[in-house]
Amino acid sequence: MVAWAADPDQRLSVQGTRLEYACYGPPPGAAPTLVLLHDGLGSVALWRDLPQRLAAATGLGVFVYSRQGYGRSDKVDLPRPLDYMTREAEDLLGQVLDVAGLGDVILLGHSDGATIASIYAGSVSDRRVRGLILMAPHFFTEPEGLATIRAAGEEFGTGDLKAKLARHHEDVDGAFRGWHDTWTDPAFENWNVADAIDHWRVPVLAIQGDDDPYGTLAQTDEIKGRIYAPLETLVLAGCGHAPHVECAEVVLQEITAFCARLVRLEQETVALA
Repeated sequence: MVAWAADPDQRLSVQGTRLEYACYGPPPGAAPTLVLLHDGLGSVALWRDLPQRLAAATGLGVFVYSRQGYGRSDKVDLPRPLDYMTREAEDLLGQVLDVAGLGDVILLGHSDGATIASIYAGSVSDRRVRGLILMAPHFFTEPEGLATIRAAGEEFGTGDLKAKLARHHEDVDGAFRGWHDTWTDPAFENWNVADAIDHWRVPVLAIQGDDDPYGTLAQTDEIKGRIYAPLETLVLAGCGHAPHVECAEVVLQEITAFCARLVRLEQETVALA
């Protein structure tokens, strides 16, 4: 098990790759752990104070890390493969949970991170996963989202986006290009991982802004049409791609309530067993 600290001295090491991480709240064994999976341009730092606020509000542990190529983690070789989210889920996420010494977990993902959590829960048999919280998930490409990503590419080249991201990523070009160039590859237009939904067997909270430029409500509608597990949805009016930032208070309240119900259900199940 790694050092459980907000500012650990060492990196977490998975397959020889060093990943930055941080931990808040009770350690594994004392409570379940929320595992935060960031978006396609995110990192530990870009979660801002959400990990601390989640730990205080839920009473659960919170584990957050930067995937390879992001934040202060090791660089990644480019170009990324078009199935990079599936590889991250199936080949790496379980090992991250192992090395971190985590027990029961609730996967909380945003954007790319929500997709990785979705694939993991639908393709890997891991009894540690007790629930999913998916913010702005994407299961397939949409023309609107791809247009927004192409626009971000222009801003990265000529605007101030690169300077803003450089504050949070040691290899800012690798972080941005690994995301942008994959999504804008013509071969990526037919990408679809919605079949992962069919295999979920844990409670799910799906959060989506109705003004998200990266994905429409068709993404959460896909969940509703395919899921066999318990589902709660939160659609936020006037909210864009970052519900935890744009609608911070209501999102924190909904996540806290979902976690409380999930923990109570787990305790009742154990009592009946």
